[in-house]
Amino acid sequence: MRKLTGYFLQGLLYVAPISLTFYVIYWLFVFTDNLLQSIFRDLIGISIPGLGVFVIIIGLIILGFLGQTIIARPFRLFLNNVIYKIPILKLIYSSLKDFFSAFVGKDKKFNKPVKVRMNKYDNVMRIGFLTNENLKGLQAEDYVAVYFPFSYTFTGETFLVPREFAEPVNIAPTEVIKFLMAGGVVEIESNKGVGD
Repeated sequence: MRKLTGYFLQGLLYVAPISLTFYVIYWLFVFTDNLLQSIFRDLIGISIPGLGVFVIIIGLIILGFLGQTIIARPFRLFLNNVIYKIPILKLIYSSLKDFFSAFVGKDKKFNKPVKVRMNKYDNVMRIGFLTNENLKGLQAEDYVAVYFPFSYTFTGETFLVPREFAEPVNIAPTEVIKFLMAGGVVEIESNKGVGD
């Protein structure tokens, strides 16, 4: 009976990650597709699977293109002025904008992985991303800002650490993110994909 249980758990270990990955992709596809499916059903009278996802992708591409043109600039400036005059909206909007631009914007911030010695008395280290090296505004010239993502989530926290405690890691940022998101169970190779 113990052997059967072992085989069952081993089989589950093989199937579960793949199944969950496909389930999440399927769920995202269905959710996104359903956002516009009822509108298309009313307009053309039939339901075409995937049309909602296709329209959303095309819409985002067009929105991104228009956002880079002269036409959208005055609208964007007006919207920013309105948002930045309302304190709560300003806080939420600027935080989210900075967070997303750090991942996908022109000035990516999560591209300098570091390991940080948590204190000088023991060898406990955390892995994070160096996000700011100039902390003069905080009167912390000898410190750097390091963002530490949590495992199995997209959240994390930022610490100010002494500059000498943050040691650069010669590993591609994408590999470090995978390692952190998986709680350290993923094997990573030094120098793999550096420069990605």
